[in-house]
Formats: sequence, structure tokens, C-alpha cells
Amino acid sequence: MAMPKRRKLQTGVDWIQLESTAADWKTADADLLTNILGQLHLIRAFEETVLDLAGEGLVHGPAHSSVGQEGGAVGSIVGLRSSDAVNGSHRGHHQFLAKAIEHVTGGKLNLESLIDESLEALLKRTLAEILGLAQGFSGGRGGSMHLQRLEAGALGTNAIVGGGAPIAAGNAWAQKHAGTDDVSINYFGDGASQIGSVLESMNLAAAWKLPVAYFIENNLYAVSTHAAEVTADPRFSVRGQGFAIPSWRVDGMDPLAVHLAMSEAVERMRSGEGPAIVEAEVYRFFHQNGPYPGSAFGYRSKEEEGQWRARDPLERTATELLKLGIVDEALVEGVRDQSKTVMAAIADVMVEADPEREGRRRIRPELWPDPAAVDNGIRSDGTELDVLTVVEPANHDGAWRDATFIEAVASTMDRRMEQDERIVVLGEDVHRLNGGTNGATKGLFKKYGADRVIGTPISENGFFGLAGGVALDGRFRPVVEFMYPDFMWVAADQVFNQVGKARHMFGDNNTVPLVLRTKVSMGSGYGSQHLMDPAGIFATQAGWRIVAPSNAADYVGLMNAALALDDPVLVIEHVDLYGTKDRIPDGDLDYVILPGSAAVRRDGSDVTVLTYLSMVGHSLEAVEQTGIDAEVVDLRWLDRASLDWDTIGESIKKTNNVLIVEQGSRGPSYGGWLADEIQRRYFDWLDQPVQRVTGREASPSISKVLERAAIARTEEVVKGLELVRVGFGGQS
Repeated sequence: MAMPKRRKLQTGVDWIQLESTAADWKTADADLLTNILGQLHLIRAFEETVLDLAGEGLVHGPAHSSVGQEGGAVGSIVGLRSSDAVNGSHRGHHQFLAKAIEHVTGGKLNLESLIDESLEALLKRTLAEILGLAQGFSGGRGGSMHLQRLEAGALGTNAIVGGGAPIAAGNAWAQKHAGTDDVSINYFGDGASQIGSVLESMNLAAAWKLPVAYFIENNLYAVSTHAAEVTADPRFSVRGQGFAIPSWRVDGMDPLAVHLAMSEAVERMRSGEGPAIVEAEVYRFFHQNGPYPGSAFGYRSKEEEGQWRARDPLERTATELLKLGIVDEALVEGVRDQSKTVMAAIADVMVEADPEREGRRRIRPELWPDPAAVDNGIRSDGTELDVLTVVEPANHDGAWRDATFIEAVASTMDRRMEQDERIVVLGEDVHRLNGGTNGATKGLFKKYGADRVIGTPISENGFFGLAGGVALDGRFRPVVEFMYPDFMWVAADQVFNQVGKARHMFGDNNTVPLVLRTKVSMGSGYGSQHLMDPAGIFATQAGWRIVAPSNAADYVGLMNAALALDDPVLVIEHVDLYGTKDRIPDGDLDYVILPGSAAVRRDGSDVTVLTYLSMVGHSLEAVEQTGIDAEVVDLRWLDRASLDWDTIGESIKKTNNVLIVEQGSRGPSYGGWLADEIQRRYFDWLDQPVQRVTGREASPSISKVLERAAIARTEEVVKGLELVRVGFGGQS
């Protein structure tokens, strides 16, 4: 009987179990060990204070305690530079504090006199943030799950499981391409080890040799589900084998072992060899949230909890230092007392007796943020555009040159990349096919190279999130291409929860200079999962700006503005425009079209037509066919903050009728919110309800006939205009 030839394959990737020895403790630097002990006690006392306040109902929202897990954070962070970066998950107080303490103390703690002014201020502002107070690092907006201090290298903890992984990879990309040997560490737990964004980030980091470590705090439980219930191998560092990433597995209750493993990982990253994974086995002494143990909820036993408490990292570290004679019992007790005393004093200045509830406390009212500031910091004020040349293309009286729309796209990107070395382009196939799948990046790869025109894997959540991390770093301006807008759903967490919210969520501490390009492809036959118009979805997201140019000259000015703003900007294009013969001003293409700059394409008195992209042309055609004296307004900027309400309002007050025209399906359409807003602002000026032209309810199909039936073009605008004419009493 024939037998196939079989050979066992090996990954050749290191996967190491590391344990500390008595000799390691003996040879470790005494300052390192005392620093570890001091940080452990400060973090433990801080967390106990948070739990006490949570037990009184004074922490609004969750209090995800890290008690029991301090060894992993302290061991991995001690010795890092302030310019090294960390980000973490919803359970991230210990990671944030370890990085911030290391920053303010320079890595040196005097155990005899543990607390100085800068350290007390750090603890105070951190507790204030968790309590949602104005004195917090983000003015109380971030709270327990979103802790950030950029100068300390604390990029921000994250409430979305696995949400920080792509951002850390992006920060590492920026560190590498800025010419530093700094590193980034992304902390997450057992749950995130199965999340797609984490795995996509690992792949990108390995492929591009990024200096990022994925630190897995394996505390065995999600909320109540054990790790062994959700995966075949709960040794989560095994993930490294699939991505060619060397990995270490270590006892997280032993801070020195964690430090030794991380030191090896950091050495690899600083030398340019790429990413690392460190898995620390830890244990949270309390439930997912709040001051009660997990055994109180029945999913684990008191016996199990007792076994882990016997391995407390604070006790382990103190025991080893006592053996070495570095500390004595009195000093250890003194460190504990100093930590508890300072936290009690900090808490006391934030709370007071509640005059309405005897025996209870409340937050001091004067410490709350001003409610009037609730919307501050959603986006830039736009002053970064003040130094640029503003040109309205319709008023350009100089020379012109012929160009198709897609040539204008490539020419604008070429000019901006030539003038601004911070701009980098990422996306699928942007570096191939002589300009990507449509020619939008034509000539850019050849001129600017692989460091600035970067072809990505098919992993939108990963590479968009990475671009978000690059933007948040601030040293580069990423331009991301989504080949089709529907792919935003694959990347929705990074697009909306991360990039769209970061600036406001962290108290306006960040700028987010990022451009996302995509194209509407209705009519091209690509079907229901490729043909949407994303404007309506993005318009619901306050942090995003949106531009939608209808001609080549506008594209230049709008894209230039998008690339100068310190906000995320969605630039929507339309395939119907790509090949159209058009023209752009002859010259350097350095002008901008400011937010709040709609363009009246046709004056009229009967009805205001509000539209964008290719539907501007269809609307003008329809007006000519019907003979209705319509005023056609090309919106150009679509987001709530950037709409030109002056032009819209003047037109409505003249015509007293409105028709909103767009091409896509009705459900996710842009015009729904716009019609609502118009009727609120201009109700007294309207002779009839705001009318709309959209596609049908269904997304466009592959069938040519069904696709045409699902979208709007000139014929549908004609019908809409006729409906409006009936409403204002004209002849139909």
C-alpha cells in the first residue's frame, strides 16, 4: 500500500517559559528591587481606595480593580523610558500608574520617604479622573477605563477589548520611522487574545518588524467564563507561533521574572528585530468590577482564591528583599503605611459628608466639570488652516490645465507628499498597479518609496487602527484608502470607537491628523457589500469631518484642507467622476477650500436642491429637463460642524422649498438627519416638508437591472423635482 511522504514542520520561533531563580534576585540591582516594591504598594493602596469609594457608590461607572495583577504591570514597565509607550485595556489602572510613576520619579523611589509632591499630584489627578472630576488628566471624560498622560508615554487605556492593539502597533510604526529605538507595549487579557484586531496587529507588526510587545495578562477569567472554556490552548502566548513572533511565558505574580522576560523582549525590539509577546499568569483578587471576590458570584471557589492570594506579588517581593537584607519588616510596613496614608488624604479632599444622607459621603460639588463644556474638544477649531491660501475655484481667473478627476487625485497627493514629509499612504494595493486599483496613487510609490506608500494586508481593522496610532503619535499624517466604503464595517471599532472619539474622550489632549479616502461605486456592478455611500453613517459620528467633491478643482482644495486639519477627515470620491474630462488650476495646487464653503452651482427661486458628489451633475441635468427654477447647492463639506449653514439658509429663505438629493439606499442615507436639522432651523420658512431623493430600501444588487432600480440618477431627481413642484403649486 502506497504511503505519502510526511515530514513534521517546525515554526522555528522561540516560545520560552521563564522563571526567576534565587541567583536572579541576588544579582538584581537593589534600586530596581526597591522601586518595584514601592510601586507595588502605591498601586495596591490606590486600588483599595478606588474599591472603597466604589463600595460607597462614589465611582460613577465600573471600577475594574487590578488588585493581584500589579506584578505584571510593574515588572514589565520598570526601567522603561518616558518616550517608550504603553496602552492597555479597561482593567488598566496598574499599567497607567506604573508608567506614570516611572516617569515622575525617574525610576527611583526612596522607601523611607516614599511620597513627594510630584508623586502625590500624579495619584491625585489619577483618582480625580477615575471619579470623573475636572482635575483629572482628561477633565473627567475618560474615567476609569480611559487613562492617559502623554508626556509619561501612557497613550491611553481602552474600554474595547483588544481595541488598543492596532493603536500600539501604529505608535511603534511612528517610533521606528522617526528614527528612534523606543518601544511600545500593548496590554490586554485572555479575552482579547481571540479578538481579530489583536491578531491582525500581530501580523502587521511581524511583517513590518515593528517594536511593539503584546503583553497578555492571563488572569484566567473573562467576567466569569474560564479561559479553558473559550480556547483549545489557554497558553495564549502560543499565538506568537502563528505570526513568527518570539514569545515568553512567565509567572506574573513574580515581578522580577516579568522584568527579566520583558528585558529580553525589549532588547529584541530596540535592536530592530521586531515584535514580541509576553504572557504573564496573574490573578484578579476581586470580581470583574467592584469590591467583591469572584467566589461571591459562584464562578470560582474560595479555595482557588486563597491559593492565588498566597502568591500575592507584594508578599513575594517583600519576602525576597527581606531575605537579601535590602529591607526589614519595619521598612516594608512603613511603605505600606505611607501608601495608605497618602491615598486616604487624597480621597478626603475629593469627598465630604453628604448633608442629605446621614453617615454617607458625596463628591465635593465644586470638583465636578462644568456641564457647559460637554461638547468642547470634539474637533479642532480649524485655525490650523488660517495660514493657507484659500481659493474658490469658480473664481479662479488664471490659467487652467486639463485633467481627469482621478488625475487630480494623484496630482494633489503628489504635491502634498512633496511638500510635507509627514504624509504617508496606506491601503491595499496602493503601491502596485501603477497607482492602485483606480490610479489614485499613480507615480507615488516610485517617487516616495515603500516607507511612505505602504501596501497593506487585507485587514482593514488592523491597518486602519495602526494608522490611527500613527496619527495620535503626531509625527506623521496617514492617508488611508479603503478600496470600498462598505469595508468600514470591518474596521468599525477603530474608525468610530477609537479614531472618531479619541480627541474628545481624552479631554482634547490629542490631535488626530488622519485622512480616510474611499469611493462610491454605485453602477459598477460590485453588489450589496461594495456599493454604499458612507456619508450618512459618518455624519452620525461627531469626531469625523467629511468632504465630498463633485469636480476635480474642488477635489484639490478639499483634499488640501483635509490634509492640513488636525482631525480625522473622510474624503469620499465617486467612480463615475474618475474618468470625466475636467480641469484644475495651472500651478502648484496649494489652495484650500475651507469648511463651511458650499457652492451654488445654479441660482434659482423655486426650490433649493442640496446635493454632493456625482449627484450634483445629475441634479443640474434634471433641472434642465423639468424647467423648474431650482437653486442647486453643492454641499462639499458634509459633517455637522463643517456644513455651510449660511449658504443653505439664504437659499431656503429665498425658495421656501428643499429637495435633498443623494444616490444611495434610504436606510443609511445622509439626508435623513439633514432634513431633520433643516426643519428645526428653518421651519417657518418652509412651504412644505423637506423632500428627498434617495435610492431604494435595498442595497444595490449585482444584476444590472436591479442595481439601476436601487439607486438614484437623473430620472429620480426629475421625479423629485416634479413632486416639489406639486407641493408649491406649480404645473406638473
